Parts: sequence; structure tokens; C-alpha cells
Amino acid sequence: MSEDYVLELEHIRKEYPGVVALADVTLQLRRGEILGLIGENGAGKSTLIKCCSGAVIPTSGKIKINGKTFDRMTPQLAAENGIAIIYQEFNNVKELSAAENMFLGRPIRKGVVIDRKAMEEEAAKAFAQLNIKINPRELVKNLSVGYQQMIEIAKAIQQNAQVLIMDEPSAPLTNNEVEAMFKVVELLKSKGVSIIYISHRLEEIFRLSDRIEVIRDGEYVDTLITKDATVDELIHLMVGREMTQKFPPREPCVDYSKVVLELKNVCGNGDVDMSFKIHAGEVLGLGGLVGAGRTELAQVIFGSKPKDSGQIFLNGKEVHPKSPREAIDLGIALVPEDRKRHGALLGVSIKNNINMPTYKRISTASVINSTVEKRTAEKYREEIQIKCPTINQLVKNLSGGNQQKVILGKWLAADSQLIIFDEPTRGIDVGAKYEIYKLINDLVAQGRSVLMISSEMEELTGMSDRIIVLAEGHMTGELTKDQFNADTIMAYASAVADKKEVS
Repeated sequence: MSEDYVLELEHIRKEYPGVVALADVTLQLRRGEILGLIGENGAGKSTLIKCCSGAVIPTSGKIKINGKTFDRMTPQLAAENGIAIIYQEFNNVKELSAAENMFLGRPIRKGVVIDRKAMEEEAAKAFAQLNIKINPRELVKNLSVGYQQMIEIAKAIQQNAQVLIMDEPSAPLTNNEVEAMFKVVELLKSKGVSIIYISHRLEEIFRLSDRIEVIRDGEYVDTLITKDATVDELIHLMVGREMTQKFPPREPCVDYSKVVLELKNVCGNGDVDMSFKIHAGEVLGLGGLVGAGRTELAQVIFGSKPKDSGQIFLNGKEVHPKSPREAIDLGIALVPEDRKRHGALLGVSIKNNINMPTYKRISTASVINSTVEKRTAEKYREEIQIKCPTINQLVKNLSGGNQQKVILGKWLAADSQLIIFDEPTRGIDVGAKYEIYKLINDLVAQGRSVLMISSEMEELTGMSDRIIVLAEGHMTGELTKDQFNADTIMAYASAVADKKEVS
């Protein structure tokens, strides 16, 4: 082994019953470098890093740390050898303080008594090392997601981690929090920490990494020097094909004579006086900054939050959805931003998830028609190309893009006419994004209507037929396709558009 490498993975293979998650992956991480690790959803990135942490035991292959060879890791062995992982879902206890979370499972003691003062002092030192301002006594539940992530990073560094693996670290963060996280990552690199940075956002990979490794379908593809690589080259390596367009073409299919959803002066859940229409075959984009009230508006339409006043019309008839069940029965569906918590039941099968809204319809005397259940699941598995060995596979074992497809399959099975997408491609790679966009196009081509909430300007303008913009709970602007302009949308989102002409 070259002295340059602090971590080496050699020909890692991981098999599950009926599935090869990793076929043959090799990775080499140099001391004090940032290695970007990219690949489509389902390429095997998460499985690979779990082999490093001991959460997954590889079927074959070798792991080398500082020249020492292991056939497998355990969480304790990984920690002892300086490997730490920051997952998308943080391992913190929100009712405890920042300092208590820093020392979770390994408290500092004075005799048999936990020494909270010593933990607070050590936590303060760790935060200071990273130039972050967190009160060690503050309860984690009172901290932003960005600060919660910083606690996880500080915990790893306090345990003398030599290798820090970050799995989609920017996914839950605001733009300001992302910038703060970048500064911490660059600081750690300057201190000699080696970092594997996993992200579907290629701009982040280009900004932070020294080299980029690409894996596809569980196999090693190539490693590139970042400054010599191009976006098109990486996309081709990731998806195995040329992608000449980010957004699939769509023939105009809006039927302006048919209004599917209309809101008249709707107020509720922080939103104020919303009035707009969605037509059959239309993708209506909903833009705005974090906290503008976009998700809250979706929740009011979907019946999960109460409407204070105003009227909601569906196909010309006034409706009053007071619960998601009522909204589903009316033909309204919501694909939520947090698919893991609110979109799918991760611990049950694809078959069960897809049929969830229809069980009442396909059951007699509480007995499910298993033939219809299976046929429905297989139908949508094939139609929307869910990549899985069987419809009995648990949803938690699917990639993010395929989890999103399962949620969509559920609403197609329910015959939903209005589908609300809240950040439809968050945490999804470029290849899977394109597939989701094609599915949205297919929906509106069938005459369904889509309300699409997105924080990505390019996605908002690339997919929408019209865009309405919210700011601080108010609807501040409406743009037709010929008026789409990033500056104008941002002006509306900043609640200053009422002071300027739409150009």
C-alpha cells in the first residue's frame, strides 16, 4: 500500500437474497483529501460506506486502514480506527443538550457521577475548533438542522476521526447552512482529515473535492481529477449514456377550458388569501424561499392542515377536505418532501405501499383480494419502472429515486387527478431526476394536473407551464412561460415584486 492512502477498499462485493448491491468496487482515499463519491440512486454508495462503518458486512473483499487489512468491520472497530460517518438522518436525542449528544454513550464521569460540566467544556472546545457558535447547554430540539449536523461533525472530530464520510450532507440544509457546512469541511481538510463526500449535487462535488470516484450498478467505473473533469463527462459515467437534455420534451397539453382545482381567497396554516387555478394537463410550479408557506399550502389542499377561510373547488364543485383520507377519496394526492417519514411505509413491501389507498376498494368483509393486489402492484412496477427484484421487497431497501416511484405508484393506483409534488427530486441524482420528470410529463399527458413545489430554479422553470410565487404566506406573483426569468422569480420570492414591473 502506498503511504498516501489512509483508507482502501478492494473489490468489495455485497449480495442480498436476489440482489447484488455491490458487484466489485475499489476505492482509495488519500490522506488529507476530499474524495467525491457519486453514482445514480441505487448505484451502491450507501451500501459501500456502511461496509466501512460495520453496519454492513461485505460478502467478499478487503478493507485497509493505514495499511492494516480487515475482512469486515464492526462499528466499534471502525471508531477505533478513526472512521466516522455523518448520515442523512442524525443520531441525536433531541431532548438532550448539545454537550450530552456529543458524549452520547460515552459520558465523562467523575467517579460514578456524570460530569456534565466537563462534557460542556469539551464540547465548547470542539465547537471552537470548527469555528461554530453553539451553546453546549442548548437542547438539540431548539437548534436548526444545520447546527444539529455540526454537532455530529464535532462529535466525530472529538473522537479523533481520521476519515470522515458524509452522506448527502447538504440535503436537509438551507442555503446559508450549506455554506457554513462547506467552510467546516474545508477547515477539516486543512487539518489533515480525509473526507469522502457523497452528493447528487455535482456543483458541490466540483467545489469541494480533489478527486471524484464514480460507481454504477454496484461496480467501480472510474476516478477523475476534479479540476480536469466536466459535468457532461460525469453524467455520462454515472448513467452509462449521453444525456443531451436535463428535461424531457413535452408537447403542450393544457386544457384551459377545464379547471381542475381552484382556490378562492383561501387562508390557513400561515398562508394568506390564496387565489389561483390549475387546469387539466397543467404543471403549475410553486416557487418561493424556505418558510414562504408552500408546503403549508399543499397541506391545506391535502386536508392535513385546516383551512381557516376561503373556498376550494375541485372540477367546479366546492370541497372541504378535512383529512388526507377525504382528499384521497376526492382524487387529490400528495408526494411529500420527506418521503422517508411521510411518503412511504419503509418497513413494508412495495406491493403493500402501492395498494395502501385502494385496500378498502379491493376488500370484501375485510378480506383483501390478493390477486388484484398483486396485479395492481405489478402493473405500476412495470409502468413506472421501479427497479426491484420483486414487489415483495421492502421499500427501505430501495434507492431514493425508486422510493419516489413507489409513492407515485400508490397515487396512480388511487386514480388521483391532482397530484401535489413537494420537492419531487430532492436527494435524487441526475439520471433518476430525468425519470421523475418523464413521469410528471406522462401524468399531465393523461389529463391529470400537477402542483409542483420546488426550490430548484432550473427545475421550476424547466418543468412548469405556469409559476406562482409565495413570500411570507402571501401569493406575490404569477408568471406564464414566456415570462419565466430567474431574477423576476427571486424578486417575487423576496416579496419585492409588487414594486417592479414584470418584464
